[in-house]
Amino acid sequence: MADNWTPSSWKEKPAAQDVVYPDRDKLEIVLSKIRMLPPLVTPSEIERLRHQLSQVQHNEAFLLHAGDCAESFDACTHENISAKIGLILSFSLILIWGARMPVVRIGRIAGQYAKPRSNATEKIGDREVLSFRGDNVNGLDPDDRTPDPERLLRAYFHSTTTLNYVRGLLTSGFASLHHPREWSLSHVRSPALREEFERIIEGLSDALEFTRTIGFGRENTSYELGGGRGVLGEVDFYTSHEGLMLDYEEAMTREFSIPSSLDSTAQLSSTHSAPLNVHYNTSAHFLWIGDRTRQLDGAHVEYFRGIRNPIGIKVGPSMAADELVRLLGIVNPAREDGKVTLITRYGAGKIENYLAHHVIAVQNSGHPVTWICDPMHGNTLTSSSGLKTRNFGTIISELTSCIRIHSECSSRLGGVSLEFTGELNEEGFSVTECLGGSMGLSEEQLGLRYQSFCDPRLNFEQSLDVAFLISNHFKEQRLGNKRGDSDVVFSELGGRKTS
Repeated sequence: MADNWTPSSWKEKPAAQDVVYPDRDKLEIVLSKIRMLPPLVTPSEIERLRHQLSQVQHNEAFLLHAGDCAESFDACTHENISAKIGLILSFSLILIWGARMPVVRIGRIAGQYAKPRSNATEKIGDREVLSFRGDNVNGLDPDDRTPDPERLLRAYFHSTTTLNYVRGLLTSGFASLHHPREWSLSHVRSPALREEFERIIEGLSDALEFTRTIGFGRENTSYELGGGRGVLGEVDFYTSHEGLMLDYEEAMTREFSIPSSLDSTAQLSSTHSAPLNVHYNTSAHFLWIGDRTRQLDGAHVEYFRGIRNPIGIKVGPSMAADELVRLLGIVNPAREDGKVTLITRYGAGKIENYLAHHVIAVQNSGHPVTWICDPMHGNTLTSSSGLKTRNFGTIISELTSCIRIHSECSSRLGGVSLEFTGELNEEGFSVTECLGGSMGLSEEQLGLRYQSFCDPRLNFEQSLDVAFLISNHFKEQRLGNKRGDSDVVFSELGGRKTS
């Protein structure tokens, strides 16, 4: 336990992005209810993720962190949840096939309801109203902008519903490698993508048939009709959100002993004395500090330094290298493996000026971290029609540069953080929010199915484009390609269009 830390010690620090509730008494009543509700995730799950993130850190796995920019209560449907999980499974299968490496899956799901804003107010028409801060704070409707504590309680129950359905899906055969076509092929319009994914499925089916022939995996066959237990039928899946709403995060923070089966320190302490007690945030397995809330003397850093969960830290152009090292010293003073994931988000035009300095500073400090690339947030632009969008080619440019710079610094990119969605409209078409990709989405087409109320997301086809690019890179690396030029690998795209 961090010295002088309590779940509420953050209140002694200035809080960026703080929400001002007009009725504080109502807020306290709601928080009291939340403190009595069951945890959404367990210490054993959190510890398992810590272990798997340490494997990512040691180049033994790859991290996929993906999902919506911000969830909405209205999008909590079985169709949307199934589509999100199906896309994450498809993406990770493509990565595994090319890299021959386990993928750790963390979804931006079951709690990603808050969003930071640059300004406290915004103009809508001729009105100036409070900014929309996400469904757990206020409403998108301009007449519903007063922060309401009851929305925190609604967020808890929407998170519970989402997580319950995700758990049900993943323990009932949905993730089975025996039928991956059900995850995505019905949603993919690109012939080239369908052909490449079919090639993976055919290779996978051939491998599974071989393993069955020699007797491996027969013990799992009986589960295929109603379960799908075992390594071929289930996957680990973890939830995450930005730890923005500290009142809510504190209410979901609970004290437990570290599960003795997972921690040698706990085993030792339980033999000779009382078990070691720590604090877990039980609202999600993984939480991150945003670029707007990472002040060294701020409330969010104070809160994050005391929880046992693995955490992420967004790192952008405004982060000085020495500031990053000092931040690591605060949130991970014991330098534990698997604790901190650095999520870089510079923008394609700025990554060359910052990433290498950050990598070298962290290397010199000796702090153990996992590096992952967020090529989305630094590359947002406004189309001529006024819609926020991102260009697929620019996203790939930052990702490509990130891989190369890590290699030049004797480092390694351990994963990606993407905003994407498997969401479909009533006709079964993907969203149209980002430009380019294999289907060549143009600016004129953005308004066709623009559904995000927050940031633009990659659609199904664009997401699989990225998956194949990363997979092909690791395949080239694995097979001993001597070109050593990730730009060449990424530009090929299997002959597909990228701009």
